[in-house]
Amino acid sequence: MKYKQLTEQQIIISIDRLTRFKNTEDKYLRVFKDIILSNLITPVIKKSELENMDYLEITNLAETIFNASLPESDGDYTINLRLKDYENSIYNNNKEVQKLLENKLNYKSALNIQEISRPINLRWLNLLTGDLPLEEIRTKYATRFPISKVILAEGITEEILLPKFGRLLGYDFDKNGIQVIGAGGKNQVVKTYYKLAEELKIPIFVLLDNDAGENLAQITPKLRNIDKVHLISSGEFEDLLPASLILKTINYEFKNFATITNAEFNPELSAVANLVEIFRLKGLHEFKKADFAQKVEENLFDENDISYEIKLIFNELANMAQNINT
Repeated sequence: MKYKQLTEQQIIISIDRLTRFKNTEDKYLRVFKDIILSNLITPVIKKSELENMDYLEITNLAETIFNASLPESDGDYTINLRLKDYENSIYNNNKEVQKLLENKLNYKSALNIQEISRPINLRWLNLLTGDLPLEEIRTKYATRFPISKVILAEGITEEILLPKFGRLLGYDFDKNGIQVIGAGGKNQVVKTYYKLAEELKIPIFVLLDNDAGENLAQITPKLRNIDKVHLISSGEFEDLLPASLILKTINYEFKNFATITNAEFNPELSAVANLVEIFRLKGLHEFKKADFAQKVEENLFDENDISYEIKLIFNELANMAQNINT
């Protein structure tokens, strides 16, 4: 077998992708196949051939190339074993996937590669060499991993703001292992929930806008007893933001261009509709949910910026966790 070594960037990208919160089979196959297709010279293996190859053979090929790109292993596979246990604790992995997980990738040497800024999953990976329980690692170092629960929401606003709301309410997502997934719309929430409920062993908290009643009806028959759905009482997630927080954000971020008052909010319109109109009338750039959510996050300072229903949502999350642990 002839191959070229992985670059340091390829090594870091590989271990990053292997430890993200993503279906075990999908991420391992992607990484292992990328290593083989990019670095194996002979024998020549086509992508179509990889699709039909036994998982153990794929693992052995990728492992050989990966390890040959690093200093010799000292035979300590603590990280590999702990990763395998972790993946099996959150995903419903079959016997074939175990072949992917039972690898001897030289993680210890890979983690010695210097990188200015590492994602949170690689910082967590670096802590797996010891024997500290995974939950203690997460609590002590705020690593988010191991993931203990998923919040499935409709959009980007929830992804950005929920972790900040949590910190202000004493419910740090990184210490509690909470992963937020923005599905990209209420119809996508249903499809994503079906997929996650099939794959995951951990609880899913589904957050839906008030107009998603039909989607709630689609989810309910498949709702597992460890999962929960919260249907927002009125409007969408942006309508849960206090007007004072919205005003504060606009008046701070655009203080050199425009200011607004409560009188400029139309009570018959949703928060988003109001913001679209205010941005238009004030000659600001086009209103975009993601950009505005980032600005709101930067102007969130204390619990007074959090509405009653958002506090209620976090109370449900806390009770959900408590019920699971008892």
